This record gives sequence, structure tokens and C-alpha cells, in this order.
Amino acid sequence: MSKKKTKVSSNAVVSLREITRETVESILELEVTPRQEAFVATNAQSLAEALFSPEAWYRAIYADETPVGFAMLSVKPEVPCYYLWRFMIGAEYQGKGYGKRALELVIAHVRTLPGARELLLSYAPGKGNPRKFYQKLGFEETGEVDDDEIVMRLLL
Repeated sequence: MSKKKTKVSSNAVVSLREITRETVESILELEVTPRQEAFVATNAQSLAEALFSPEAWYRAIYADETPVGFAMLSVKPEVPCYYLWRFMIGAEYQGKGYGKRALELVIAHVRTLPGARELLLSYAPGKGNPRKFYQKLGFEETGEVDDDEIVMRLLL
């Protein structure tokens, strides 16, 4: 795989797009910082899990025409339960507001789903975890722990 660095403006339009045969390699190339690797699976692992999970909804995150991240939800409308399963922005694209704008798009999508009253997520404790990022978007800790991860909730 060839890693191409693309300059993208912090004013870029952020969008969520389906991953295609033509775009999958660029999504697989995206990596978080080494310090963040303990907190999120690789996109290859996430896509492999999605392949065998009927509740997986996933999208590439783009800034203009450049892939910059990946988001995946667990969608169970029959319950209803909506869970941010994976969320990442590539290391070279962090700090430009793409993550915030992308998560706002994910939240807007969840609001359109049947019976959606909350969006859940969890994070692993430790230095460098994304808790503050999620709190800035309105998520609050629930006091629950799932597989050693702290659960957060955003009321919709």
C-alpha cells in the first residue's frame, strides 16, 4: 500500500461516504497516532468485524475529496440501541475539526433511525483517551463499564 499525504484545508467540507472497492485501500492506510493505538482498532479489523456483523453501519470520513477517517455504528433498531462502535481520524488529519464535524454527522444520522433516543459509546481508560473529545460533543459518562471500557451516552 502506498501512503500518500494530502494537504487538506481545515475549512474542508466533511462528509460520510460508503466505502467502495476503489476507496477501501485508502481507508485501510489511515492510522491514528502511536499513543492512540491502544484505544481504537485498525480500520482493517473494523471492516473485518463489520463483514460478519449484520448490525454494523460504517462509513469513510472525507474532508473534501480526501479520506481522513472511519466511523462505525452498531445499529439495532428493534431494541432500539445505537452504539458508536468505532471512530477514528488519521493522525495527519487530527486537530483540524474533522472529527467533530464527522461525529456531528454520525449523530444526525442516528437521529433519523427508528426509536433513537440516545447514542452510546465506550472508551478505554488511560492517558490519551478520547473522553474530553466526546464530552465536548455532549456525551456524559453513565457510570457503567462494559468490557473494562467506560460507557458514555448522548441523549438525542
